[in-house]
Amino acid sequence: MSAGEGGTDGVAVAEPPRLRVPLAAVVLTALFVAALVTAQVISAKLLAVSLPVLGAVTAPGGTLAYAVTFFASDCLSELYGKEYARKVVNVAFVMNFVLLALVFATIAVPAAEGSVDPAAFETVLGLSGNVVIGSLAAYVLSQNWDVIAFHRIRELTDGDALWLRNVGSTATSQLIDTVVFTLVAFAVAPAVFGVGVALPSSVLASLIVGQYVLKLLIALVDTPLVYAAVAVVRRDEADTAGVSV
Repeated sequence: MSAGEGGTDGVAVAEPPRLRVPLAAVVLTALFVAALVTAQVISAKLLAVSLPVLGAVTAPGGTLAYAVTFFASDCLSELYGKEYARKVVNVAFVMNFVLLALVFATIAVPAAEGSVDPAAFETVLGLSGNVVIGSLAAYVLSQNWDVIAFHRIRELTDGDALWLRNVGSTATSQLIDTVVFTLVAFAVAPAVFGVGVALPSSVLASLIVGQYVLKLLIALVDTPLVYAAVAVVRRDEADTAGVSV
């Protein structure tokens, strides 16, 4: 072996241990972060959705993408336990700040000739302060509650009724998310921090009810998907499928 090959001054360095990480854990964690980042980026667009009885309701463009994070976290909770799910949730919370830093750094750098219109770029991607504050507060509370509620219901049912802990945890966490985001972004932040526009109480109530009903419908739809994902992973557990890292 020549000097320096395999280590400093000819000293061989042992290979690091090869960990076997379940492929499903990697996929679900990546799905969680991808959906979260996507929700942040596309929430500048407001959606007009028609619902039975309620009629047209307004919801952020990231509503569907954000709902995917609850699907992923419930699968992670069921398959890999409370602590792993909480780590994913809280590490992803930090990734929100990475996203914001990268977006605002890109906005701050002068545009080259031939670029898209810098003003339009900033309008689409430059989230307003009240929306950022509201979304971060709602995220850290609702996602951590989702994990706590999921496992509390699991304990109370002795591990039975996956549908109950999926719907119960997601329904309550989505309620927390909707109420906290709407009130912080459109009431607290404008009044306390002077950012954004304060909305009348009647408009706030309408936004909360409409968004929550839409999110609850999505939560009901994703229950069969959680069952399917968990069944597929558990069926393959005997094969010890994983990826080396």
